[in-house]
Amino acid sequence: MTDTNDLDAEDRKIVTLARSARARNGVPEGAAVRDETGRTYVAGTVALESLKLSALQTAVAMAVASGATSLEAAAVVSAAETSSDDDRAAVRDLGGPDTPVLLAGPDGTLRVRVTAG
Repeated sequence: MTDTNDLDAEDRKIVTLARSARARNGVPEGAAVRDETGRTYVAGTVALESLKLSALQTAVAMAVASGATSLEAAAVVSAAETSSDDDRAAVRDLGGPDTPVLLAGPDGTLRVRVTAG
């Protein structure tokens, strides 16, 4: 595990926002993405009967719907040990294969840093 203090201020911010979304909404995952202009988009898991999206997929969709053309970074807070292929694919579609994806545990501690690749 990696202390979140090892992250720069902007990456710490999206981890904190993702953690807040998870707690505030009582959902399994919270996520945040930062676009090419520095704007952030925060989301939780969507689990409707007709629509199911992970928190990270939802955050990417919110960025796209708001006009973002690229991503600088993404973060997800979850009990999972790894980020899913589908989550990384959504980030890759908008941000490219080198976009960092940060996975933190529910306590905000960074577990894994990978690229969307």
